[in-house]
Amino acid sequence: MRASAFLYPWDVVGDPDAARRIADLGVEQVTLASAYHSTRALTPRHPRHRIVTAEHAAVLYPMDEDRWAGQELRPYAAGAWAPGDAYGEAAAALADAGLDVHSWVVLAHNSRLGAERPDTSVVNAYGDRYPWAPCIARPAVAAYLVSLAAEAAVRPGAGGTELESCGWYGLAHLHAHDKIAGVGLGDAAQYLMSLCFCDVCAAGYAELGVPASVLAGAVRGALGPVWSGAAPGAEAGSADGSAAIEKLLGAELAAVTFAWRGGVARGLQESVVAAVRAAGGPGFQVLLHADPSSYRTGANVGVDPDHILGVADGVVLPCTGGGAGRLLPAFTSSPSRTESSVLAANFTVVSGMGGVPGALGEDVAEAVGLGATGVRLYHAGLASAGDLACVAALSSIAGRA
Repeated sequence: MRASAFLYPWDVVGDPDAARRIADLGVEQVTLASAYHSTRALTPRHPRHRIVTAEHAAVLYPMDEDRWAGQELRPYAAGAWAPGDAYGEAAAALADAGLDVHSWVVLAHNSRLGAERPDTSVVNAYGDRYPWAPCIARPAVAAYLVSLAAEAAVRPGAGGTELESCGWYGLAHLHAHDKIAGVGLGDAAQYLMSLCFCDVCAAGYAELGVPASVLAGAVRGALGPVWSGAAPGAEAGSADGSAAIEKLLGAELAAVTFAWRGGVARGLQESVVAAVRAAGGPGFQVLLHADPSSYRTGANVGVDPDHILGVADGVVLPCTGGGAGRLLPAFTSSPSRTESSVLAANFTVVSGMGGVPGALGEDVAEAVGLGATGVRLYHAGLASAGDLACVAALSSIAGRA
């Protein structure tokens, strides 16, 4: 069972001890960010800094200008937080320490793109734009994401990639000074607030027999009780989120949204994986950060397990806090699963971010019992020394699995 730790290039560049420190954790692999969204990150052991502020979504390597010449949309270069070929420098140091390196690529999550090109963003039923959430139904956005994936995934020395946000993004977002928790939104209300009503999506709904104005009105009507404090069928953590969505919106309209959004997401995922495989060649591993509830949006996009296991080499699943029991069975029971399918259980090991690194042994054992074939650790660069001490036991855990 392969264990991999997530890292940013700035965790390694400028710290001569970083690569060996990660190798000493006992992991075999590092999943290293090559294209990432804006963030403010702690670097608790770096000799030169403690806080890194990535001001906008960017590629963390020198982009191929020939690839992007004439493209309507293109990536942004990183600033001082990842100058030059930060990814390449970090990857080389990690490889020299005996670690396999796979790239980590964030796709449909880019606030700068939405700010500079508002026409690319998801638009909700009230007409509000989400600049952090590119609408993947828009042809220019889809073309951009496919090209970005192929370039950012297949970096020199990478043996594979993990694709985050390869599907719909929505309302939920780790936004600076966030102030949207005043009304509790369950899964169903979150979904309705994540539906897009841009001109492309409006045309898609119409092709399925429902005018966008009718659907948007129904969404606003369904959400009315939520804003007044009563949210029927919108319970957070509902065992059947699809049923809760149907209860709020009605089965017929809900089915239209599922059909449109599911088709768009599957098409993008197929195109992205095909482009990465063409660039990476035989043996280049492609995994998606995913959730088996197809209505979910965000970093771990909702997928159809049978579809995605027939397209990609596997999935990375957010299993912190008991998620393994909900997530893994949907993939282990899929007829598309093969002996080579990767089902990686991702555990947050940063105690200050909700992780419980002291329980890592029990959590991994549970995930393996449910069919996990790999482990991911989020995030070795952000974790305290105490958290990493807990992670160091993972090598023996993996060896027994």
